[in-house]
Amino acid sequence: MEEIKKLRVEIDGLDQKILSLLNERGRLASRIGEIKRSKGLMAFSPGRESEILSKIDELDSSLSRGALRSVYREIISACRRLQEPVEISYLGPEGSFTHQAANQSFGSQADYKPIESIEDVFSEVDKGRCDYGVVPIESSLEGMVTRTLDMFIESSNKITGEIFLPVSHCLLSNSDIKSIKVILSHPQAIAQCRSWIRRTLPNAQIREASSTSEAARIAVKEKKSAAIASSMAASIYRLDILEENIQDGGESYTRFLIISKNTADKTGRDKTSIMFSIKDRVGALYEILKPLADEGISLTRIESRPSRKGLWDYYFFVDFEGHEDDPRVKKTLSEVKENCVFLNVLGSYPRGEQA
Repeated sequence: MEEIKKLRVEIDGLDQKILSLLNERGRLASRIGEIKRSKGLMAFSPGRESEILSKIDELDSSLSRGALRSVYREIISACRRLQEPVEISYLGPEGSFTHQAANQSFGSQADYKPIESIEDVFSEVDKGRCDYGVVPIESSLEGMVTRTLDMFIESSNKITGEIFLPVSHCLLSNSDIKSIKVILSHPQAIAQCRSWIRRTLPNAQIREASSTSEAARIAVKEKKSAAIASSMAASIYRLDILEENIQDGGESYTRFLIISKNTADKTGRDKTSIMFSIKDRVGALYEILKPLADEGISLTRIESRPSRKGLWDYYFFVDFEGHEDDPRVKKTLSEVKENCVFLNVLGSYPRGEQA
């Protein structure tokens, strides 16, 4: 015990040094915030924050990469708050997976606003009521979120970041697992956990809810009921996590986009998203994609959506590696534009990482 006391004294001394350094970091961040405000720049800089986390990944540490990223994400969030409060709209309700994704990017010191629909998330940013919005775009299990794609046809918002969130369903309740009589969740979550439910709670009644968060809210009030929802929902609604990772199959992810009126700076680890429509003739799509192949630019996603303006008239959405300010990307986009009815660069932004 005497040795533990001595070691704890050393830790106390280190905590004082860490706090002193954090205060100094905060002072510098505040000064940067003053300069940004004078130039009309936003406090959130996705490129810079991505750069900081990438540098942290390269350092030797006794802490795991995930733990170190979590610590620095909160440091960045707190320092950003010193510069300027940032308000984030997201597809709610509170405790949803989109909320969890937003928190993963912006940290706990941002102001969050749950929104009922993807359309309204875009609208909040369009009308300047929120600085940024977070919306789902793609699930490795369910495919593209078509409503998000459609909103880029109607909105002038830009993509300034992407977030990959592991799909991790938990069984939440304040009752013992053996006493669970009812399981509540969104139909999609129930479908993704069907085998686990059949093995573990085969006699439980399944009830659908409008969202996983709504299921958690109901489970708080109803005895012997449980919700399938996120670990964040457990914290928000004060439910115990009875089981983690109950989804069927292997690891899966949902990809989310950060939208705003601004553009993101070049980092060297970027992705660009474009939307275009083409002339209705044989080989038209080939002519669009050929310049990308000729420049060795790697496509990461291509998706088509009906334009609703005419029969067999489509919009195409393409993601590829690189930033629109890269010389070869600029050259390629110029060539692509020549063969399009119209071309819209939705944004260049730091590539998200799958944890």
